[in-house]
Amino acid sequence: MTDRLKKQLDFMLELDKMKNLYRQTYVLHEDRKENDAEHSWHLAVLAFLLAEYSNEKIDVAHVMKMVLLHDVVEIDAGDTYCYDQEGYRSKAEREEKAAQRIFGLLPEDQKEEFYALWREFEDSKTPDSRFAAVLDRIQPLLLNYTKDGISWKEHGIHKEQVLNRNIDYFSSSDELSAVIKNIIDDAADKGWLK
Repeated sequence: MTDRLKKQLDFMLELDKMKNLYRQTYVLHEDRKENDAEHSWHLAVLAFLLAEYSNEKIDVAHVMKMVLLHDVVEIDAGDTYCYDQEGYRSKAEREEKAAQRIFGLLPEDQKEEFYALWREFEDSKTPDSRFAAVLDRIQPLLLNYTKDGISWKEHGIHKEQVLNRNIDYFSSSDELSAVIKNIIDDAADKGWLK
């Protein structure tokens, strides 16, 4: 086995840890929360499925790569709940450190490529990364909404919190933004959001 292949396989084995990192979003047909691997896979499918709704031209394969890698850092940094203000204070530092270690397992060229994809997602400045961010927001929103707002109710989340988390990305997709706004309004009307 070459050194390159060994590094690639070591990285693959490291990614298996994502299957044990649970998020705050519940899966629909079981009484459990989804893990990071399930979430990333779901986003990759959404990228392919919903690409036509991007307001700007995007590279679907590039978006899929980004969403598949965007939560890899949580292997070390943990999942920071999107409404956890205290956790967000150290999130960027924890995730940067994790990115350096985890992507550092790869051969140098892939380390640079994978890190660049992760960084692009985090910076959220390109059309591809902004569309990836919309997908990262709509997927848990749809799951939570379909489960009668279970996670919002558990955490006492307010309508304004959900709206503020999503509003920066409304310019990325008119259609998906309309879906997000309707979900938020309806969830508030039903009392699932404060």
